[in-house]
Amino acid sequence: MPTSNAGRVSLVGAGPGDPGLLTLRAAEVLRTADVLLYDALVSDAVIALVPATCEQIFVGKRGGAHAMAQADIESLMVSQAAGGKHVVRLKGGDPFVFGRGAEEAQTLRDAGVAFDVVPGISSALAVPAYAGIPVTHRDHNAAFTVATGHEDPAKPASGLDWAKLADPKRTLVFLMASGNLDEIARTLIAHGLAGSTPAAVVQDGTRPTQRTCVGTLATISEDTKRARIGSPAVVVIGDVVKVRDEIRWFDVTPLFGKRVLVTRAAAQAGEFARALAARGAEPILAPTIVIEPPDDPLPAHRCVDELSSYAWVVFTSANGVDAFFDRLAALDADARYLGGVKVAAIGEKTAERLARYGLRPDIVPAEFISEEIARALIEAAHDGDRILVYRAQDARDILPQMLSDAGLEPTVVAAYRTALVRDPRFQEKVERADVLTFTSASTVRGFSGQFESGARAAEAAHDKTVACIGPITAEAARDAGLRVDVVADTFTTDGLIGALETHVS
Repeated sequence: MPTSNAGRVSLVGAGPGDPGLLTLRAAEVLRTADVLLYDALVSDAVIALVPATCEQIFVGKRGGAHAMAQADIESLMVSQAAGGKHVVRLKGGDPFVFGRGAEEAQTLRDAGVAFDVVPGISSALAVPAYAGIPVTHRDHNAAFTVATGHEDPAKPASGLDWAKLADPKRTLVFLMASGNLDEIARTLIAHGLAGSTPAAVVQDGTRPTQRTCVGTLATISEDTKRARIGSPAVVVIGDVVKVRDEIRWFDVTPLFGKRVLVTRAAAQAGEFARALAARGAEPILAPTIVIEPPDDPLPAHRCVDELSSYAWVVFTSANGVDAFFDRLAALDADARYLGGVKVAAIGEKTAERLARYGLRPDIVPAEFISEEIARALIEAAHDGDRILVYRAQDARDILPQMLSDAGLEPTVVAAYRTALVRDPRFQEKVERADVLTFTSASTVRGFSGQFESGARAAEAAHDKTVACIGPITAEAARDAGLRVDVVADTFTTDGLIGALETHVS
C-alpha cells in the first residue's frame, strides 16, 4: 500500500496537441507539479502551465531515439515520489490508450507509491474530428475500432484479429501506423476488405501544421509517400472518410497554417495567441516589450491618493487600469474609492478591464483613439473640470492638448512604461513567421530594436504580411520602414484578427 509520508505521481493525458483540448483537471494538476516527466508530442503551451520551480525532464522519443528507457522512466517516477515530490507523468493523448500508462501504474502500485490518473482526449477521436472525419455516422458504420499500428516487436505474431477488422461496416482508426501503413493495407485487403475502401492519414492532427491525405485502402500508402505525410499521424479507414468533404472545418479557415508573430507584451499575449490558434493559425510568441513601473511612480501615486479632487479619470489602456488598481490595493481600497469621480476609457478592452474591478466607465468612444475620447470628454465635462489622464510614460500628447484647448484642466501622469525585451531567438522567430502583428507603436519600436539597424529590421519584414491594430500603429510601422498590409478598422486584437482573415481570404 502507498506510504503516507511519500509523494505521489499523476499520470496525465495532455490531449492530441491543441493546448485548448487539455482538460481542466489536467491543468489543475500541472500547476502543482514538483517534477514533470513529459513526452515529445506535448505542446509547449501545456508544459508552460507548471510552476517555475518545477523540474522538467524530457523522457519522450524524437527521431526514433528514446530519451530514456521505459524502465528508467518508471524508476525515476518511484524515486522522485519517494522523496516526497508530486511527479506529473505527462503523455500525449490519453495515458491508457497505447501510452503504457497502465504499466506505469502497476509499477507504482508495486512500489507502494500513491498515484492518480487524469484521462486525456485521445488522438484516436480528436484527430479525425479535426480532419472533418467522424468516427461514427449512422449512414456509414455501426462500430469503430482503435488499434495500434506498431505492436510490440517482441511478440511472435500479431495480436490483432485481422479477419474481424476487415469489416466494411466498421471504422478503423490506427495509431502509430505510419511506418507500417503498406503492410496494414495489404493485410486488410487480404482478409477481404475492398481496396476501394476510403482511407485517410492525418499528420500533426489538431495543430496548425495539420495535413490530411485522402485515398483508398489500395492507394493510401503511395498517396502519403507522394504527399510526404510523416509522423505523428492517425490512419482512418472506412466509409466515414467520405464525409470529410462535407464537414471539414479546421483546415479550411482563412488563417489555417499561418505562422503569426505576436509581438505584444508576454503578460497580454495569451488571449491573442489563443484566438489565433482557435482559427487554425500558429502563434509565435515573440514579445518585443515588457510593461514596467514608470521611471518616477510618485506623481501617479499622489494623484490616486488625491483622486477626490478630480472630476474625471481617463484610462488609455488596460495596463493603466491595472496600475491604478495596484495603487488602490496598496491603499487597502477598491473601486468604491472613486466615489463621484467619473471614468472614461479608450476602447472596449480597457472598459472590459475596468469591469473586472467592478467599474463601468461613463465614456467609451466609438473609435478607440485619443482624439475621439478627447471630443467625448469636452462634450461631457464642465469648464474648469480637473481631469486625471492615467497613461503610458511615452504617449502622444494630443489628448491633454485638446483638453487644455477646450478650457479643461488635464493632469497627465505616467502610470507605467514600456521597455524593450531582448530575445536571442527573435530573428529566428521572424524568419519562421508568415505574418507580423503589431498592437501598438511601442511593439513596432521593440521589433526594430531587435535588429542591428532599422534597415535590417525592414529587410527581415519585407516578405511578410504586416498587420497593425490601427492607424497610429500603422503610421509607426511605416516610419520604421515596414510595408503595412493590414490595418484593423476596429482597434482591438479581435478586430486585427478579423482584418487579417479578410486580407488572407
